[in-house]
Amino acid sequence: MEINNKERLNKHIASLGICSRRKADELISAGRVKVNGVKVTDLATRVDPNSDVVDVVGFDTKFLQEELVYIALNKPTDYICTNTDKQGTSVLELLTEENYEGRNKRKLLQRVYPVGRLDKESEGLVILTNDGELTNKISHPTFAHEKEYEITLNKRLMPDVYHVLTTKMDIGEGEIVNGIEIVDMSQRGKQYVITVILREGKNRQLRKMFGRVGYRILALKRTRIGKLKIGTIPIGQWKFVSKEKIM
Repeated sequence: MEINNKERLNKHIASLGICSRRKADELISAGRVKVNGVKVTDLATRVDPNSDVVDVVGFDTKFLQEELVYIALNKPTDYICTNTDKQGTSVLELLTEENYEGRNKRKLLQRVYPVGRLDKESEGLVILTNDGELTNKISHPTFAHEKEYEITLNKRLMPDVYHVLTTKMDIGEGEIVNGIEIVDMSQRGKQYVITVILREGKNRQLRKMFGRVGYRILALKRTRIGKLKIGTIPIGQWKFVSKEKIM
């Protein structure tokens, strides 16, 4: 069964935080957008965010007419990484002055977007920014940025399962993913905790991988994206970070 992940080009550009869909249509019509290196002007063009590379020719920070900002958020469970509340409470609701980490509270003045996904049941590090170029570099699988997770399992990880998880595997409906890197395993009371590194970002990939080999994830926390670590940010709080700390 073939999975169709394609979306309208203007929607994809907007999701990168570059501009609105209406402005994206203007950029496409003006010939300022390339898909996989080829200029496109058809407003009906659809792209696959997981495989197509989209570039806005001549894009710079002046186009946004606002300061580029970078935010690290420790997402609690039950929040979703979207720009709207149509499917649940968005992580954007957490970006209040009261939730800023530390005594010296700061207010967010810019409109930002979540970079990539972290499912509703998971917690941990989420990056938000209005830098569309950075969003594309982190989200697109071509760049293979590392993401580190702490996973609590319902039982001990056996050696044969270890081998399966660290090689290519089918996670259902013919979707093949690369193996993960398992960097630590420990037992905490009756719980089994492992630390893994993922270099892809397919929808619910880790839950699907462990489910295929008979394991249930009890808790999943993302602790690092690229160079940026969650550190001591309390759950539900956020702080500004520099671009250099991310990549």
